[in-house]
Amino acid sequence: MLRKLVQGEAPPTAPMSIVERLAGSPYANPMIQAAGIDASARITLDFALDVAETMFRYGAGALEVETSIIAVTAAFGLSDIDVDITNQSVLINYAKPDTVPITVMRVVRSWTNNYAGLSLVHELVTDIVNGGVGRSEAKERLQEITSRPKPFPRWMAIGAGGVFAGAIVAFLGGSIFAALVGSISTLLMGLVGKKLSKWRMPDFFITGIGACLATVMALLFWALHVPLSPSLVIAGGILFLLPTGRLVSATQDAINGFPVTASGRYLSAFFTFAAIAAGVAVGLVGGTMTGISLPEVFVQGEGSYPYVVRALLLMVATMAICMTEQTKLNMLLPTAAVGLAGLLIYDFVLWAGIGDRIAPAVGAVVIGFLGRIVGLRMGSPQLVVAVPAVLFLLPGLSVFRSIYELTVNAEAPFNGILGLFGALTVILAIAGGAVLGDNLARPFTKGLGSNESRRARRR
Repeated sequence: MLRKLVQGEAPPTAPMSIVERLAGSPYANPMIQAAGIDASARITLDFALDVAETMFRYGAGALEVETSIIAVTAAFGLSDIDVDITNQSVLINYAKPDTVPITVMRVVRSWTNNYAGLSLVHELVTDIVNGGVGRSEAKERLQEITSRPKPFPRWMAIGAGGVFAGAIVAFLGGSIFAALVGSISTLLMGLVGKKLSKWRMPDFFITGIGACLATVMALLFWALHVPLSPSLVIAGGILFLLPTGRLVSATQDAINGFPVTASGRYLSAFFTFAAIAAGVAVGLVGGTMTGISLPEVFVQGEGSYPYVVRALLLMVATMAICMTEQTKLNMLLPTAAVGLAGLLIYDFVLWAGIGDRIAPAVGAVVIGFLGRIVGLRMGSPQLVVAVPAVLFLLPGLSVFRSIYELTVNAEAPFNGILGLFGALTVILAIAGGAVLGDNLARPFTKGLGSNESRRARRR
């Protein structure tokens, strides 16, 4: 009895089965389909790589890709595998004892906004884990997912970006004219970005040109004496351009033990942030050269609207950004509801006097928590719900003020640096809060997506 109290059940250096990585994920306890394991090992590995490439291209995090690979290979009878994910490459090694190992690798070189496709891949992996889909049918379904058109055409996604900018500017307190100018500038950003993408211009320059365009449009209408707040219009454009999904995925990868992948995504997000800052700075300097009175750009709009109106504006903005991210149609309203819940908690924290720095992080935790529950119930990963819902918490106005202090107001450049650092801290806190909420929700989502709950419902 004394030996049992002081001795562990297994040696401390014993290797952990890779299937144990599925604990806490929607693919726990996969149903193994044991038929022709060795003969079809290479086919299974190639299919797992196809799944991983598709998920990476559609914006999934490294942990979700890894668990999907492990779940698929385990369901098809391959348990002696190891997975290594490094930034944009995926390597799978199958080394069954007393056999020649098989190692396959895939590099992901392209990305696209397609949360609907990511949800469909999530459903496919869940069906494979439940034992209801064979290898041949799974390949056909994956081919159908990758060849299926996106839910919304390109023109509708660009128009939804304009709706988002207008709604979020009004949500921040801008006048009707500010909302209209924000919509027009974002529509132009989308059209110009579409044309530049056809010319194979890097995303860094496309983002910088879009930020400059939003700034120039705001200052131009301000110079024409249109009653609006240029700072709010520019903040709306910044919120549209911020790489929210990349930041959340990078934070999730860093926390879950993928430092190399997280570093690559953080670097990519940093360059996007730098492109936004450069574009806004060029627009502000251009305004100074044309004689626009820049100290007056911080004049506020007509003031905040009634709370019900602000809530409706937030829901419209969230559904619009979901359309730009190509989310499934039936996910628009639930995602907007999660964003509304985050707003209520955010305002409650502010009302309680806890602090405006803590409030966005707390709101992000609630959004991450509800995003996992709602996402899994709707057959989608948490990222699909959390990223659009958390967007209103980002400090777009603080970013603009800091860029202004850094580039135009030469008397206090250090204030601009401190402001940018503070804004980045809040952005990372929001991303970390969304990941924390996801982990806090895991005990409440053990049955969602698992084969036990599916079999119980079938009975």
